[in-house]
Amino acid sequence: MARYIGPKSKIARRFGDAIFGADKVLSKKNYPPGQHGNNRRRKTSEYGIMLAEKQKAKYTYGVLEKQFRNMFEKAARTNGITGEVLLQNLECRLDNIVFRLGIAPTRAAARQLVSHRHIVVDGAVVGIPSYSVKPGQIVGVREKSKSLEVIADALAGFNHSKYPWLEWDENTKAGKLLHKPERADIPENIKEQLIVELYSK
Repeated sequence: MARYIGPKSKIARRFGDAIFGADKVLSKKNYPPGQHGNNRRRKTSEYGIMLAEKQKAKYTYGVLEKQFRNMFEKAARTNGITGEVLLQNLECRLDNIVFRLGIAPTRAAARQLVSHRHIVVDGAVVGIPSYSVKPGQIVGVREKSKSLEVIADALAGFNHSKYPWLEWDENTKAGKLLHKPERADIPENIKEQLIVELYSK
C-alpha cells in the first residue's frame, strides 16, 4: 500500500477529528464522507472502534501498516506502558520532530524536507523521515537551506514553548530533544490503549 496522498478533509471527516490540523470542512460537514455519510446510523462494533483508532494514529503520523506494526512490537518489548511508549516513539521520529519544532507547517512537509536532505541531526545530514531521534540530539536546518521560504514562513511567529520536551535555539535554527515526551504533553487525540487491545487479539 502506498502512502495516502488524497484529500485530507475526507480522512478528517471519517474520524470526526482534525488530525491534519485546522480543517474548515470539518466544521461545516461534521459527518463521514460519502453519499450516505450524513444518514449513517449503524453502530460500530468494538473491533471497528479499535481499528479506527489505529488507522487514525497511522494517518496522524504518516506511518504505513508494516512500519506501524514494527513500532508497536518494539514498544511491546520496551519497559513501560506499551501504548505510551508507542506514542513516544512516534513523537521521536525525525519528521515529527521537524514538525514539532515549527520548521515545517505539516508532517507531510516535514517528511519532504527530510527526504530532500534539508535537515541535519548533530550536524550531519539525515534523509530518513523515520530516523529515531535520541534525547540530547540536536535537529536543525542545513546551512544552505536556512533561506528557504517554506521554512522561514513556518517558523514565523511559531510558539516553541508548546512542546516542553524540545528546546529551540533561534540563532542556529536548531532544536534539542531534551527527553521523550510525557503522555500528558502529547496533544494528539489518540486512545492508545485501544490500539494495544487490537494488536493483542
